[in-house]
Amino acid sequence: MSIVSLKDVTKSYPSATAKGELIHAIDNVSLDIEKGEVFGIIGYSGAGKSTLVRLINALEPVSSGQVIVDGTDITRLSEGELRKLRLEIGMIFQQFNLFSSKTVAKNVAYPLAIAGVPKSERKKRVAELLDFVGLGDKGRNYPDQLSGGQKQRVGIARALATNPRILLADEATSALDPETTHEVLGLLDRVNRELGITIVVITHEMDVIQSIASRVAVMEKGRIIEQGDVFDVFSDPQHSASRRFVSTVVKGIPDAVEVATLRERHAGRIVTLSFRDGNRSQSEVFVELSRAGVGFELVYGGINDIRGRAFGHLTLALTGEDAAIDDALKRIETTVEVVEAA
Repeated sequence: MSIVSLKDVTKSYPSATAKGELIHAIDNVSLDIEKGEVFGIIGYSGAGKSTLVRLINALEPVSSGQVIVDGTDITRLSEGELRKLRLEIGMIFQQFNLFSSKTVAKNVAYPLAIAGVPKSERKKRVAELLDFVGLGDKGRNYPDQLSGGQKQRVGIARALATNPRILLADEATSALDPETTHEVLGLLDRVNRELGITIVVITHEMDVIQSIASRVAVMEKGRIIEQGDVFDVFSDPQHSASRRFVSTVVKGIPDAVEVATLRERHAGRIVTLSFRDGNRSQSEVFVELSRAGVGFELVYGGINDIRGRAFGHLTLALTGEDAAIDDALKRIETTVEVVEAA
């Protein structure tokens, strides 16, 4: 069941350089996000992903099309109705957007105060949220006294204050180091699993998508150019932009220049084996090569794991009698794709 549906959505702005010309930040996008999932939207700077988020929480009006949130077409709502809707959509940001003059507790309480929640209830809710994000002892601190990861935890607590059904995370880990990014993504995973909140993750980092999302949409120039299960997009990207993103976390088949370098460094025939979930495992392939009397050395690539499903490419330098190598590869390629460098 979709909790967010975009149907033929376009968002246009007047061009700053050409009178009468429109710039399409979002260009005829259709998208369904299922209730309870973690959905990733990835794209390079200027792809339109942040604009798309602002359409989902109605901070920007669409130029055309429909944005349906939990069965309601929000493009038809009044400003008063939109304010109520936004209480059900939490938002966390790259630069945290905390009030530096307010304590951690008051930052988290802010949306509750805006919503008119009584002070006694606000205090209880803030305590619960700070405990949930692991900052139960930081309520009296100010943002400047916190690390980047702690600030983002405050941002997550604040976004959860009004019990939203949807959480939008716009480049929420881009300002963090790798270890802190891992911790924040772990917290978002808890939010999804334990609270059942649908999360939309907007990022330009493919490893973030790999870590937390179940499905992903790839954006370029305001359009969605590819979408599907994260595993499918990672293991078999169909668009050149998707392949560029995947290459940042997955080493593929070496190109001609890389093959030439490998040949300078390693003896034998250079062969790439492509593995996908459900095919023969790499250990079984290695046993097959050993049985055939073929020597092998891993010289390029690697295997990735997404939620227990493995895929990747291993490039090997194979040594031994050509006939033995040919015979072994013939048996292997019945279950694993084999590409020998020319």
